[in-house]
Amino acid sequence: MKLMPTAFLLAAGLLLSPLAASAADLQVTVLDGPTTPAMLYLALFDTAEAFANNQAVASHKVELREGAAQLVFSGLPAGRYVVKSFADENGNAKLDTNLLGLPTERYGFSNNARGRMGPPTFDAAAVLLDADSSRITVRLR
Repeated sequence: MKLMPTAFLLAAGLLLSPLAASAADLQVTVLDGPTTPAMLYLALFDTAEAFANNQAVASHKVELREGAAQLVFSGLPAGRYVVKSFADENGNAKLDTNLLGLPTERYGFSNNARGRMGPPTFDAAAVLLDADSSRITVRLR
């Protein structure tokens, strides 16, 4: 009788291990930020719909040091992701724009993707995260 719970736990562990193995880390390096003190805001999106609606699955806020920062989004399922970031150079916690709606603070996307008359598409900015980990670099402009 005591073998039954142990066997059940072992079987459950074997069934769940592929799920645990699929967790990965996305290591992000951001370059070309301001050399003056600034906070860097990053948002991570896993679908085109979430990206279009600005519904991030994860986010980070880190201090830029000498125009650069490194961080990790941990424990993500394998798949496609977009990183959107901006350097808050004036400390108001938002991406400022001019009268035409163009950003006045530095910003960037994964794949260093650019959009036409707005942000890039999800497909243009998406990076593939495999079952282990991936490293990307985002350059602010």
